[in-house]
Amino acid sequence: MNTNVPYITDDFIENYCHFNDLVEALKDGFSTSAIEVPMRHHHDFQNPDEDKDSTLLLMPAFNPGKELGVKIVTVSPNNGKYNLPAIQGMYLYLDAHKGYIKAILDAKSLTAKRTAAASALASSYLSRKDSSSLLILGTGALSINLIKAHCSVRPITTVYVWGRSFEKAQRICDALKAESFTCIAIEKIEDKIAEVDIICAATLSTTPLVFGEFLKKGQHVDLVGAYKKDTREADDQAIIKSSVFVDTYQGGLKESGDILIPLTSGILSKETIKADLFELCSTTKSGRTSDSEITLFKSVGHALEDLVAASYFYKLFQNKKGDTF
Repeated sequence: MNTNVPYITDDFIENYCHFNDLVEALKDGFSTSAIEVPMRHHHDFQNPDEDKDSTLLLMPAFNPGKELGVKIVTVSPNNGKYNLPAIQGMYLYLDAHKGYIKAILDAKSLTAKRTAAASALASSYLSRKDSSSLLILGTGALSINLIKAHCSVRPITTVYVWGRSFEKAQRICDALKAESFTCIAIEKIEDKIAEVDIICAATLSTTPLVFGEFLKKGQHVDLVGAYKKDTREADDQAIIKSSVFVDTYQGGLKESGDILIPLTSGILSKETIKADLFELCSTTKSGRTSDSEITLFKSVGHALEDLVAASYFYKLFQNKKGDTF
């Protein structure tokens, strides 16, 4: 047994992530057919002490003969009251030829970085190139990452942050004071949703927060939360007014209420979904086609993103072994 398996911590991932590079790595990953990704295992299980189900996710991916990995994640929606993150887990990164473990990575930051980078990758195809304002809904671990990732692909000068707690929204803005953009906490979504170029929702809300009645021509909507079949962050009108894109058809059509509920009701059909990231990155389908189009991207997460991100951070770790962090 190898007892010297590298352990790549959240601190390392936080300190050495460059979103421009990670977005490009994901673009390369989605452009290739070499990486194989089985449908992820999604198991809801009872959590009697909380009166709300928790979730176990197992997400494998293989690049045959080269590398493979699996992420083991739990989602416990009520963890905020224990001052713990809702999403916790680990990533096992292995050699696909001989099968040994190359590294173990903390999944918290790995997931946050790859999720934010995937949204930024989608935005690079779907938001207007001159997008200068961003509204973030949610104050969880993803929020700052999503802000930085979106700002890495678009010339954003103003960011608005909304959360159920105004104080938490303000803390996010305080944490971003040194950035090149201005960050402002707001109390009501309606105050800014019709004015911004990009709307990004990353919440555990079970009911819509993005209402189509407020959307204007040319906006891009990025939906990252609502990871269960009966939850959603955008209402039917938002779907109807938008050109809809997903990270993958494999998960996007089956796992999130934002897509599954409109599909079931007939508001949306599989044929009207414009493209997924594989098609966008391989240029087999187009993203935004006009400045007046409203685009909507739904992300549920994909194991390819984890494997690409694990490889990215593993290479950085190998190069930075002598550094202090």
